[in-house]
Amino acid sequence: MKVLIFGAARDIIGKRELDFPLPTNPSVKSFRENIFKEFPELKKLNALAFAVNEEYANDDDVLKNQDVVALIPPVSGG
Repeated sequence: MKVLIFGAARDIIGKRELDFPLPTNPSVKSFRENIFKEFPELKKLNALAFAVNEEYANDDDVLKNQDVVALIPPVSGG
């Protein structure tokens, strides 16, 4: 799967995007658990959101190999 990385998540991972293997149980929850294992520092970002194909995703959403997943950290500003 193609993973797009934004904001503070990009600072942690050090890349704008990466290819990540589809989890055995292809759900957003499994993906989140796997990406946190690979990059444990992401756990420090409270309210990290996940989007699949430009739509915010729920933990039980099913992933496919051709999906594009985005990691969207919390945004602040004014």
